[in-house]
Amino acid sequence: MGSSMDPLPPQNHFTYIVSRPIYSNPTFEEDNQRQAREERTLRERLGLTCGCSGKRALKVVKGVFPVIDWLSRYPIREWLPSDVISGVSTGLVCSLQGLAYALLVSVSPVYGLYSAFFPILTYFLLGTSRHISVGPFPVTCLMVGSVVLTLAPDDHFLISVNGTDVEAMEAQRIMVASSMTLLVGVFQVVMGFLQVGFLVRYLSDPLVGGFTTAAAFHVLISQLRIVLSVPTDNHNGCFSVVYTLIDVFTNISQTNLADLVAGLLTIVIVVAVKELNAKFQHRIPVPIPIELIVTVVAAGISYATELESHYGASIVQTEDVLDFSTAVVGYAVAVSVAKVYAAKHDYPIDGNQELIAFGFSNMFCGCFSSFVASTALSRTAVQESTGGKSQVAGMVSAMVVMIVILALGHLLEPLQKSVLAAIVIANLKGMFMQVTEVPTLWRQNRADCFIWLATCLASMVLGLDMGLLSGLVFEMGTVVFRTQFPACSTLGNIPGTNIYRNMKDYQNIAEVPGVKIFKCNSPIYFANIDYFKERLRATVGFDSVRVFKKRNKALKKIHKLIKKGKLKATKGERNGERETRKVDDGNWPVSEVEVHVDWALELPVRVSVPKVPIHSLVLDFSAVSFVDVVAVKSLHLVRVTTDVIDAVTLPCLRSVKCISESPFYIDNFLGIQICSMTTTLIDKHGHTDTRHHLYQSIQHKNVTNALTSTTKAG
Repeated sequence: MGSSMDPLPPQNHFTYIVSRPIYSNPTFEEDNQRQAREERTLRERLGLTCGCSGKRALKVVKGVFPVIDWLSRYPIREWLPSDVISGVSTGLVCSLQGLAYALLVSVSPVYGLYSAFFPILTYFLLGTSRHISVGPFPVTCLMVGSVVLTLAPDDHFLISVNGTDVEAMEAQRIMVASSMTLLVGVFQVVMGFLQVGFLVRYLSDPLVGGFTTAAAFHVLISQLRIVLSVPTDNHNGCFSVVYTLIDVFTNISQTNLADLVAGLLTIVIVVAVKELNAKFQHRIPVPIPIELIVTVVAAGISYATELESHYGASIVQTEDVLDFSTAVVGYAVAVSVAKVYAAKHDYPIDGNQELIAFGFSNMFCGCFSSFVASTALSRTAVQESTGGKSQVAGMVSAMVVMIVILALGHLLEPLQKSVLAAIVIANLKGMFMQVTEVPTLWRQNRADCFIWLATCLASMVLGLDMGLLSGLVFEMGTVVFRTQFPACSTLGNIPGTNIYRNMKDYQNIAEVPGVKIFKCNSPIYFANIDYFKERLRATVGFDSVRVFKKRNKALKKIHKLIKKGKLKATKGERNGERETRKVDDGNWPVSEVEVHVDWALELPVRVSVPKVPIHSLVLDFSAVSFVDVVAVKSLHLVRVTTDVIDAVTLPCLRSVKCISESPFYIDNFLGIQICSMTTTLIDKHGHTDTRHHLYQSIQHKNVTNALTSTTKAG
């Protein structure tokens, strides 16, 4: 066979010889003495799981409290200075983002500071990531805010035509936000103890990208009314973005110019300085804390010029639901960010322990008037880029936030809300830039591109909760669609090589004469077996069931002619093999008659039998991961086809256990040989000798010989 291949360069000219029989699966297992795996009883498994020893107890304690493991090995001299510097920088960012993201929850900004402080304490003890910065995240804040506005809208606290009971509204809203945070924490803890962290893997990157982009759009619209300082109604659910935009443009004539100017200037300055930080990140030891600078300057200007009394600006003024999707989104985002930095710095992340850590953090936050904690990529990037080595940096940042709460909070009272809203908008740039992924996804995988677009559009139109659910359903639908309508192809041979490829993909390709090679690239199960049979029928070029019935009808008539003496039965051979047919009319018993019929010639009876252009059919199942019982039953079609074309059909399976252990196989219902391709020579180009030799053997109808092939490979 090596002589038929294209010559390779002399330096890559090697010869390999593979010589072994073609095994059926039962024969292979018998020859190699397959042994049954040892299975422990339930009692034995429980004993191993629940057994207690000193080492096991210490391992469990370290698993629940990872801080015990890494803090005992903490290199103080090497890491502590970097963690302190990183913690101070991150703490300033946390404080400002906490104030700003509180607006998304529709509560007073001081509660954002609480949300930036409390979750760090519990995550320090329970978390497994050394680099993420725990605190408010705009997407989860907006999801909490939608529930807050649903259960505590403005019109529930009207005390007069133009008056609102602000204190009662604030108390009710923070109660709703804290209760929801507590319930989110309970959800996450239960999921962690049930070890179901793997479920978040169903939130693929395209789905999360489309969802967070839509969430960024929701955040932009919600903060637009604050930057313009125009009155709007609270809208939630389907088309809430549209209704909010209608309200904004309806009342745009009431825009407060002081708030608008402050907001626009803040957006421009923050975005410009962040670009400089990113461009010169290798030259600047610590990123410029532009949010802090802008906040301090804006608060000073507002206090000096009395913007509230002179221009009616809206200032901060501090005072002394059951949502499963929020729990999933918060955890998914946090773990995604944690895995990025864990891979960068080479340490493991325990997904289930992260669920428990964030769950207890949110339960702790819910008890102290805070809202849902997750992480933000921008804040985590600050902690890592400024030299943070561990969660000690997180504790330092918590101290900075505590100082802001206790000593500096009252100094921010004159700060305009439009400045905080502008800081939120400026930090959305990273989310909006995810739109640039769409062309790449379109080129790489259109199904993933459709998932991104469908999730994004659904989240914009239907709201974040229903949008996430719709995106998940659409994603699962694409998986089902791709397996229900698998890619099936007819393979041909590249002349002069042992390479077989899809006939539709190449011009310099030839089909093996008289042989059809059919490949399926998906599991075969109840949902796609009908499609598989349709594609197989289209590949062979004839309806095997119809041909089989027509041939049986012709044989019955021939048998009648022989019985009446009008036709003599003769034994003949075709390509060295006698063709034997058992004819049974069904109406009267007949003896078995050996009849040789050349179906390519004119028949002595008036029966139109369709011509069969092939003599062999190969089913290449090398990409089939499993076959269920329904599919095995339906593969009776393969037996009919085999009877029609008078050849051996060889499914090349990587895993033939489902078929080989089924009762249908034991009864030899298929009437075919299943090859266990356990030894396959693969060269550096990914070309397999055994398959090429197998196809060549079928072409010459010689599948019982030992498999001996010689090839030249690199």
